[in-house]
Amino acid sequence: MGDTRPDLWSHPALAAAVAGEDWGAVFRAYRKLAGLSQTRLGERVGLNQSDVSDIERGRRLVTSSEVRQRILSGLDVPPRLLATARPVASPVPAFDLGGTGPDADLLARVTSAVAAEHRVDAPTLDWLDRLLAEHRRAEDTIGSRPLVQVMREQLRTVMVLYAGARGPLADRVVRLAAEHAQFLAWMAQDQDQTAAALAWYDRSHEWALEAGDVDMAATTLSMKAHLAWSGGLGARCVRLAEAARWSAPGTSPGVQGMAAQMAARGHALNGAADDADRLLDDAQNLIGRAAARPEDEPVWMYFYDENWFTMQRGMASMHLRDWRAAVDHLTVGLAALPDEYRRDHAWYSACLAHALAGAGEAAQALTVALACVPDAAAVGRPHSWNELHTTAATLLRQKASEGRQLITALREYDT
Repeated sequence: MGDTRPDLWSHPALAAAVAGEDWGAVFRAYRKLAGLSQTRLGERVGLNQSDVSDIERGRRLVTSSEVRQRILSGLDVPPRLLATARPVASPVPAFDLGGTGPDADLLARVTSAVAAEHRVDAPTLDWLDRLLAEHRRAEDTIGSRPLVQVMREQLRTVMVLYAGARGPLADRVVRLAAEHAQFLAWMAQDQDQTAAALAWYDRSHEWALEAGDVDMAATTLSMKAHLAWSGGLGARCVRLAEAARWSAPGTSPGVQGMAAQMAARGHALNGAADDADRLLDDAQNLIGRAAARPEDEPVWMYFYDENWFTMQRGMASMHLRDWRAAVDHLTVGLAALPDEYRRDHAWYSACLAHALAGAGEAAQALTVALACVPDAAAVGRPHSWNELHTTAATLLRQKASEGRQLITALREYDT
């Protein structure tokens, strides 16, 4: 008799099946991973073996909310997976994230504005701001893939509203469009779709300039620097980050700090330790100022704090092959990173495993790597996943047996 592994719901096949509410695929994947027969699974969800078989084969669909709830309860499906699965009934495409739906009066306003029956108003735009913020935070937990299409549709809705906006509200709509485009660019970058990311960053930058939003204009340049860094282009990373620092006067300390640390990472990638250290010190000062007055920072900088910066120092140390410093910074940062940042936990844990391997701590590297494999597979592809393969390659070059053990664990999820 099999049973559920603690990390079972992090398996990509099972998580994807829940996201699509494909209950036949859920049953098949769950039984395979937990080692259960159809009879035993049926006992968990209150169904006969024949019913389980029919659902798995597509002969029966789960249309009853009561049966659906029995499946969710019986299999103990994590609520974080359900957030990806069900669009909310709304005039604006969105996921059911809890607490984001408009009240009756606002629903009427939004519906009328989207249908072009009346001009867009401030309450409608306030709600769209909140909706975007909730989807940004959801992406930290569920990853980018489930959100891309709905965010594209939200942007289309924003552009429909632009036709009915006048005066200052028109600037707000363009600013909102810039934020949507920047988020879409980030999600494309997260999925290693470089051309799409660049196109969305360019569109976001153009709209930010049109709306007079200097913080977003600088942010898009910093994120293009990040994209260059991801591709190993240190000099381009530095140039774009410096453009973000100086081309948009009046940006917030946090936005300036982001640009400074991106320039530092570009220098570190090129092996220029002195320049990297100088800019990291500049960035730390700016981040301290931002932390003292978070209300002055743009809403999309919610993740940017001193703890996040500690992990950026760790990344710079990795480029400079100062493995011990990298381990120290990443360990401190991860310990303070909230649980809801699931994708970031996967990424920085994979980097910590790499740093430990570089420092010759093979056993610790394997322990950290194995702990983050499920989330790296579910929400961290391709970047966290590739970092774990790099860690395995580092261990193999050292002739450490842990390298082969990590390869075996990665193969289990490489489906």
